[in-house]
Amino acid sequence: AGDVIELEVPECVDTIEKKDIPFGIIYQDDDIAVINKPQGLTVHPASGNYTDTLVNGLMFKLDSLSGINGVIRPGIVHRLDKNTSGIMIVAKNDKAHLSLSEQIAARTIKKRYVALLEGNLKDDAGIIRTFIGRNPKDRKKMAVLPEGREAITGYRVIERFKDNCFVLFDLHTGRTHQIRVHFASIGMPLVGDGMYGTDEMKLGHQLLHCAKVSFVHPVTGERMTLEAPMPEDMRKIVETLNT
Repeated sequence: AGDVIELEVPECVDTIEKKDIPFGIIYQDDDIAVINKPQGLTVHPASGNYTDTLVNGLMFKLDSLSGINGVIRPGIVHRLDKNTSGIMIVAKNDKAHLSLSEQIAARTIKKRYVALLEGNLKDDAGIIRTFIGRNPKDRKKMAVLPEGREAITGYRVIERFKDNCFVLFDLHTGRTHQIRVHFASIGMPLVGDGMYGTDEMKLGHQLLHCAKVSFVHPVTGERMTLEAPMPEDMRKIVETLNT
């Protein structure tokens, strides 16, 4: 009794503006496009940003997009965090979208990431298997929780430095912030990740890049493997650590 509940209803959006947003197209045909998303680019429109997203750029550059996810997310089958760069598969029609979604559910789409970690991992390779869920103390963050969903990350150290290691990751599941949460949970957050670490280099974003994806083409049935080069700032930091 006496409680007052206030609701802020966001504006209704029924059209999305086409806009020339920079991103790389690695491959495309009549059914799919595989793109290289830059760090700092939000994937789809949301409250406060309806014009400067990957979707605005997809609508500008591609001739068609699937409509399964509605006006706000045309063509979007899976996402990357705003501050994570790398490969995304985009569906150009509903048939392709359904096939790709089924592959994601069956865990047959394989994604490989690279990142720079704070500190050095004890083992050269291994698997982290936990459960990840929404952090009860901060709903914007995820956390390792016993009541979460299963999360499995394979890793292999590519190169070691004095205070860091450059690591390759194979995701066996696709939980939100999975790599970031897993390695923060063992005391080795990603370099630049102020949300789960300290961002001592003052980069403002985590050094995480989706470098490779393997999937079955939704129409031809061909197994495709495509790669995206690391962004320039990430490459330069890794090279600096080598000197």
